[in-house]
Amino acid sequence: MKMMPRVLVVEDEEAIAELIAVNLRHNGFQPTWARDSETAQRELDAILPDVILLDWMLPGESGLSLARKWRKDLRTKSVPILMLTARGDEADRVAGLDAGADDYIVKPFSTKEMLARIRAVLRRRAPEQAGGTVAIGALLLDASTYRVTYEGELLKMGPTEFKLLHYLMRNAERVHSRGQLLDKVWGDHVFIEERTVDVHVKRLREALGAASVLVETVRGAGYRLTAQPLAAALKKNAAAQAC
Repeated sequence: MKMMPRVLVVEDEEAIAELIAVNLRHNGFQPTWARDSETAQRELDAILPDVILLDWMLPGESGLSLARKWRKDLRTKSVPILMLTARGDEADRVAGLDAGADDYIVKPFSTKEMLARIRAVLRRRAPEQAGGTVAIGALLLDASTYRVTYEGELLKMGPTEFKLLHYLMRNAERVHSRGQLLDKVWGDHVFIEERTVDVHVKRLREALGAASVLVETVRGAGYRLTAQPLAAALKKNAAAQAC
């Protein structure tokens, strides 16, 4: 029997939480409700969900603070987080993404939009099978095992960063606009701002560490992944050893 994806709904307003839960159940999901940060943490400690719907404004610890904490925890680092909030300003959306959210849903929202965004983050979480293993220099990505290594060292990153890296590596040396990356990584049916790409590229670079030089910003055009920095470094090292 196919398991229903577990969704942890962290929402202090009971009426909203119940509406979300009913729609999730009717569409093949298994929701669990937490009304505050303490309850949410207990639920996470008991069973890890497939996705978290997290309200920004909560009694006690805020959703923003929870997102930051869960992103730092190795156990919860890769669980997709969708931030639910009435705060729709660009600064607030960026703050939510910077805190670790994978997507951002502004209240009031339609249940169709909510379900589409949940399905989208779950698709991004699943390793992309096409391409199998791909390597750029010492950077190796294995889609079948959901692992990324650089010079033999395992790198940790979230599901969106993994899929973004996979796409860039499979299309190395090409320049991709933010709009193109949104379509290919997030899906052309998901309507989110291009600023989202910048946030996730920043998080990808942080996860890559020393390999972050492979991800280049092409001013006025977008991003590309290139092996040229590696080639230049190897040439420089060879020249130094020859002296």
